[in-house]
Amino acid sequence: MRPTVAADGAWLAPAKLNLMLRVTGRRPDGYHLLQTVFQFVDRCDRLYFQPRDDGRIVRRRGPHGVDPEQDLVVRAARALQTHAQTAAGVEIDIEKVLPMGGGLGGGSSNAATTLQALNLLWDLGLEDDVLARIGLTLGADVPVFVRGHAAWAEGVGEHLHHVDLPEPYYLILVPPQSVATAAVFSDPDLTRNSPAITMADFLGGNAVNDCLNVVLKRYPVVAEAFRWLDGVSGGARLTGTGCCVFAVFDGESDARAAAALAPSGVDAFVARGCNRSPLFERPSD
Repeated sequence: MRPTVAADGAWLAPAKLNLMLRVTGRRPDGYHLLQTVFQFVDRCDRLYFQPRDDGRIVRRRGPHGVDPEQDLVVRAARALQTHAQTAAGVEIDIEKVLPMGGGLGGGSSNAATTLQALNLLWDLGLEDDVLARIGLTLGADVPVFVRGHAAWAEGVGEHLHHVDLPEPYYLILVPPQSVATAAVFSDPDLTRNSPAITMADFLGGNAVNDCLNVVLKRYPVVAEAFRWLDGVSGGARLTGTGCCVFAVFDGESDARAAAALAPSGVDAFVARGCNRSPLFERPSD
């Protein structure tokens, strides 16, 4: 698939949801082995790129409190530059919408969009397989954003198999709490030996997130949001290891009605599930 750019020059970096997440083991190097299902939603950061010919990578605007040299967008641009041995540079502006530490994959999505955009703007002609391998060096979630399709994932998240799922409306709550992935995965109470399941098991309703209990225990503000959403939907879930909780609703109007009642201090938004990343959709604006 070929990425597209909006009329204002923005390249979209969508959020994702983990519709389930199982921790099935641990590698000798400490990385956890997972099974998960990724689906995108139509809530996106917007990135702007201005190529330059002096080789410099300049982030002009980005997430507050993140040093440019540590930003995954800058790291992605440098990794691509090194791989391609190009003297091209770029100026990058990030219009940030997705929360950090939310489990929505914002940083990984930004990195993937950077790889896809600069591959075109720098006229590198690299295949998605190559971009995904570069992305994996930046984070386990980057390859799914590079490839741009909802997926069943295994390993540390890098073994991807495209899936086509219903595309419902989700109500997503963002409690005022950043969750540290490393803290969740190092918690002694985390289940690390869940038996592997099949896609048929997931489609049959097995949508457990093994990180849920740890996150609820460590972060009371997330637990409160989860309990509220579960009460109004009967099916609240946690995405990834972040703070965001979500639920499926029968229609957009039902989701928006529930969002209007969200607890004070908790951001709430409604988004549509997408099997194809908005980065690869023909822009409507």
